[in-house]
Amino acid sequence: MKHKQEKRRSKKPLLLTLSIVLIILGLWFSTTSTATFVKGYMLYKTGNVEAKDFSNKPETQSPAIAEELEISKEPEVSVEPVEQLTTDSVLPSKYPETPEIGDLMGELIIPKLEASLPIIHGTDEDELEKGVGHFAQSVMPGENDNSVLSGHRDTVFRELGEVGKGDTLIVKTHSGVFTYKVRQVRIVDEDDRTVIVPKPKATLTVSTCYPFDYVGYAPERYILVADLVSSE
Repeated sequence: MKHKQEKRRSKKPLLLTLSIVLIILGLWFSTTSTATFVKGYMLYKTGNVEAKDFSNKPETQSPAIAEELEISKEPEVSVEPVEQLTTDSVLPSKYPETPEIGDLMGELIIPKLEASLPIIHGTDEDELEKGVGHFAQSVMPGENDNSVLSGHRDTVFRELGEVGKGDTLIVKTHSGVFTYKVRQVRIVDEDDRTVIVPKPKATLTVSTCYPFDYVGYAPERYILVADLVSSE
């Protein structure tokens, strides 16, 4: 009997240690997840975006909804222009100075989500933590060719899946207000380079990781391709 009691006592410190470790891990996971969510929420300047349920992600939606969004998994066909268009050969640049990496260069307004998001020049992690990143090797918003924006699916773009063909995207910078209309929704592999190819007209390409509810590093990209319809 005495031996059994001593054995039980020896197990108590081990159980106590395991309990403490599990509690610490639980608190760490909860805190980091909450911090990520809060960081993304605070980037919405309007503060009026309702949480969305991404369990109905595009590939699991009904054929009618998928047809309405016109989501395509086929690579976009890009025809090489005879002479690559540049802003200098088409129109004078709207931007007298090129922003530095990390500079706040404007805001992306998504009317459907009632969201206004800061645009930061550059797409490294430091820039993407602050808002939507502008791919530095692409043209500036409002200029001819392809202007590329990227953002994290768990912060600024956690509701981007609600935006589809026909919706508008507005980019405000010190050089003007540029309104784009979404022409195509694409789902591509993470290594698909057609996302950043030159375009024969003013285009805005918006990219984020996909699927939205994927746990871990997502293998695909959700792409919105939008054409410039007006500028002020």
